[in-house]
Amino acid sequence: MKKFWHVVNNIESYICRVLLVAFVVLLFTQILSRQFFDYSFSWIEELSVYMFIWFVFFGASYAAKMSAHNRVTFQFKIFPASWTKYIEGFADLFWLFFNVYFIYLTIDFIFFKMNKFQSSQTLGIHLSWVYIALPIAFTLMTIRVLQVNWRRLVKGEEVADPDKIDLDELKSQQHANMQ
Repeated sequence: MKKFWHVVNNIESYICRVLLVAFVVLLFTQILSRQFFDYSFSWIEELSVYMFIWFVFFGASYAAKMSAHNRVTFQFKIFPASWTKYIEGFADLFWLFFNVYFIYLTIDFIFFKMNKFQSSQTLGIHLSWVYIALPIAFTLMTIRVLQVNWRRLVKGEEVADPDKIDLDELKSQQHANMQ
């Protein structure tokens, strides 16, 4: 059961890994085919684009899980540091409202307003299979934003952007290495 929850908790990461490997292999195959055999598979380019779309949206959900999404925070410096996490939590409410509204719009479009005969150019698959990534990824993103805010605001954990560089710590490490 523990392994199941580990997979569920990291589903975006696994999906992104598989998609990245798959569309890179497909594009590499396309390049080799063009260069050495003067032949092009039209379906590879289309499938790669669709895989890349899925990759981008699931990657955004993974970034939300890691609290690594783009955010403007310079304006928070005028407030006490203890207020920052609450202000960011409040700002995330707007993000959540947007996500929920977007999920509603995409589900409405895919299931009720989309042309039932609309298919992709070369693959011939119904485009709802491409567009279904939107409500799935935005639902996961909403769950991840709620998880991060739960950890920060309720449990009191420090959830920091993994790419954030602490300059003071870096300077002290360099100074220690020089001595």
